[in-house]
Amino acid sequence: MTIPDRFNAFRIHGGDGGHRSGIEQISLDALAPGEIVVRVAHSSVNFKDALAGTGTGKILRRFPLVGGIDVAGHVVASTDPAFREGDAVLVTGSGLSETRDGGYAEYARIEARWAVALPTGLDLRESMILGTAGFTAALALLRMEENRQTPSLGPLAVTGATGGVGSLAVDIFSSAGYTVHAVSGKPEHAGYLQAIGASEVLGRDALASARPLESTRFGGGLDNVGGPMLASLLAQTAAYGNVASAGLAASHELPATVMPFIIRGVSLLGVASAGTARDIRDEVWRRLASDWKPRHLDRICTREATLEQLPAVFDTMLAGGSMGRTLVNLGGTAESAS
Repeated sequence: MTIPDRFNAFRIHGGDGGHRSGIEQISLDALAPGEIVVRVAHSSVNFKDALAGTGTGKILRRFPLVGGIDVAGHVVASTDPAFREGDAVLVTGSGLSETRDGGYAEYARIEARWAVALPTGLDLRESMILGTAGFTAALALLRMEENRQTPSLGPLAVTGATGGVGSLAVDIFSSAGYTVHAVSGKPEHAGYLQAIGASEVLGRDALASARPLESTRFGGGLDNVGGPMLASLLAQTAAYGNVASAGLAASHELPATVMPFIIRGVSLLGVASAGTARDIRDEVWRRLASDWKPRHLDRICTREATLEQLPAVFDTMLAGGSMGRTLVNLGGTAESAS
């Protein structure tokens, strides 16, 4: 396939010149080096993308860079023997839109060591509805089950449940056989949460207690919020249950005591998706394409956007007005690799 001399990209500038971002025409030579060139079919919008794209958060470590921490498409050129022209691949995290150009462009150049061959059971569109958010939720469950989490311990709580990670966690956990209690401050979306797998929808007051230990209510959970809600979830988790921490939508602080850990043996597990080891990364995507594949991806994908619409999507997300996942369409073909 012939790569055009110039193509569209959503590029972010910063540093001493101040923040600015928008669509530019760039050449392949402007992209960070890598062994694989991909014609991008889809990307997605994560909270980190909104912070980077608006300059609200210090995400980029060098400028300028193409935004977008997720990318999926077909290989159009490769110097790595593991990938050939036409192969469908995906990349999440791995320095995209931090130290390397990301997925908000018609073409992306990536390092082969981070590229994942699209697993049988997913198409490119599905892989980006999942993206970093789905990978994070599944990585949390993998870590929990490696630490002996089972459905018999009790329901799993998911905080920030209407967001991207939260919505996909609800679906993934229920698909894996767990009872899921979704915790959300948006009661108007209770029907949505039940439709994607939540057996109960709880308000934020369910995790409002400041006591170091409460009666056990959950077998564990995934927290996307931080702060007092995470502390309360720990205090209500059953003996030897696991709570995975994946976000800080409310606070980066943890006003907790050691009581849940030393009296009930509760484990607090960190989930950092960006630098996940390759063998674990491959296992997570294998599970997402098979027994952990969410059953309601089309419902969770609540919006599809073009590059031109990204600024509006970012503003909505940062204002707390988004729900589920936003898929970014770049115009590439989206058939599966199977």
